[in-house]
Amino acid sequence: MSERRETSPAVFVFTASLAPRVWPLHRACSRLPSLSAYESNAELNSSPKVQPMPGKKEIVDSIAATGKRLGRAPSQAEFISLSGISSYYVLQYFRSWNDAVRTARLRPYSLNIRPEDRALMEDWGKAARRHHRAPPRHAYTREGKYNPATIEKRFGPWSRLPEAFRNFAKDKPQWADVLALLPPPAARGPVPKTDRHRRRPIDNSPSEVPPREACRTRLKGRNTYGNPTNFLGLRYEPVNEQGVVFLFGMLAKELGYIVEVVQKKFPDCEAMRLVGHERWQRVLIEFEFESRNFRDHGHPLTGCDIIVCWRHNWPDCPSHLEVVELSGFVNSPAKPEN
Repeated sequence: MSERRETSPAVFVFTASLAPRVWPLHRACSRLPSLSAYESNAELNSSPKVQPMPGKKEIVDSIAATGKRLGRAPSQAEFISLSGISSYYVLQYFRSWNDAVRTARLRPYSLNIRPEDRALMEDWGKAARRHHRAPPRHAYTREGKYNPATIEKRFGPWSRLPEAFRNFAKDKPQWADVLALLPPPAARGPVPKTDRHRRRPIDNSPSEVPPREACRTRLKGRNTYGNPTNFLGLRYEPVNEQGVVFLFGMLAKELGYIVEVVQKKFPDCEAMRLVGHERWQRVLIEFEFESRNFRDHGHPLTGCDIIVCWRHNWPDCPSHLEVVELSGFVNSPAKPEN
């Protein structure tokens, strides 16, 4: 019994020394990080906010609100510009844009009144004045009064609009400031018959393109290249879809895109696009060397928001598909960022 009495205090002291220290509840909670600290860290580490896919009721209500603001049913381009909701989401619930407008109890807006060439050019010129350069197509889609496809059907590809505006604004002093912002016109035109076979010197500068009559037969087993260019790290213009993908990756930041996924299946790319102050939206992109390849490849008209191409040559492109023509950005003056 005496041995047990001697060892029991020692055991009690040993176990007490190993027991966890118990803190009062209010003192323990005071040592935990505050919820605001977690929220601030989450804000710092968060990526651009992704807007969830709007529901059918939200789309219908947005169409009705846009119609009330305009005093009539909005066109598809006007709705995308004012609401920030992509046509891709609209077509998830409705067979066509007019079906969505009718569901909002509005009469579809028909473009029976053909806009005058003067009105189209003036609106494009105002956009150029705001941007201090020829406006990119995606920017005009958000800010312009008319559908970019309408302007392209009237005056040709987007990259040719500076030349069309220059012809329109000739001898109009009110547009002198805009003309000064446009790139110089490219020298084009047929070679006179008397000079057609005359040998002409070829400038060795990288941007100089040899005349067409200087072209020779292609050699077998050799690569072919696009026109020489000094655009950033690209030595030659793209000649296929892979070149378009590479060039878009170079320009994505400048154009307001953050690429998330590039994949083999349709569509080729998922990206976030800046649509407003601190507001981003997911867009689905298909890459093509020429825009009409989208049609020739048999891609569905739904499931894609934007065609990114080198050359836009599809005059009948559906209005809900936005086309970004990269050749317009390469032809314009550009300086590499340090």
